[in-house]
Amino acid sequence: MGDYIAGLFSLTGRVAVVTGGNSGIGEGMATALALAGARVVLIARDPARLEAVAGALNQAGGHVAWVSADLGDRGEVARAATEAAGLFGEPDILVNCAGVNLRPPLDQFTEDQWDDTVAVNLTAPFLLGQRFGPAMAERGWGRIINVTSQQAHRAFANSGGYGASKGGLTALTRSQSEAWAPSGVTVNAICPGFVPTRLNAHLAADPERSAALASRTMVGRNGEPSDFAGAVVFLASPASGYVTGQTLYVDGGFSST
Repeated sequence: MGDYIAGLFSLTGRVAVVTGGNSGIGEGMATALALAGARVVLIARDPARLEAVAGALNQAGGHVAWVSADLGDRGEVARAATEAAGLFGEPDILVNCAGVNLRPPLDQFTEDQWDDTVAVNLTAPFLLGQRFGPAMAERGWGRIINVTSQQAHRAFANSGGYGASKGGLTALTRSQSEAWAPSGVTVNAICPGFVPTRLNAHLAADPERSAALASRTMVGRNGEPSDFAGAVVFLASPASGYVTGQTLYVDGGFSST
């Protein structure tokens, strides 16, 4: 059974790039990929946090490096992609988890906030897909995993520009799948429920709102970064070779209520 399971899910010999991999859900996914055998490159802004997370994963037996970059800047995205590919080689797996979560009421949402939100949440995954997807297709194997949001499918808690950007990312997932799945590159999205992280600290700090969100799940609790380990390894592994263009909801049943 061990060899069979390893054949389905092992990522040994694979290279993964994870944006936003230095905290929250991204860190949880990067940890899972590294422990499943992939060599992982983290991309995010905070070099101190990147170094700390990579160091901890390397101490745990992983092979993890990092690149600091502002993914809201197109030039920085291009630089980060080149540097990331130079560390362990061209990636086989791309996880787009970095995000900006600006949530004022829509009539107070400024043009600059719109631009910042779309740049990180939608344009960066597009650009990284353009950089790595065709090369994966040429090699005949690849995995792209985009992290979306409940706000892509329903409006609540001032979805605003954030919801629009994540809705676009859901559509981009299908477009990337149409483009590259015939060449062996599966492209899927993971849609989390509410997971208290630094990105949504304004909600996580409100006990009543956190409890209300937990009550909307079927399992009766909000999510944790570790809840995404199995999903990301599955979608990054050989086991998901016939799964593409899909959104996997990892939300405790939130989306079904």
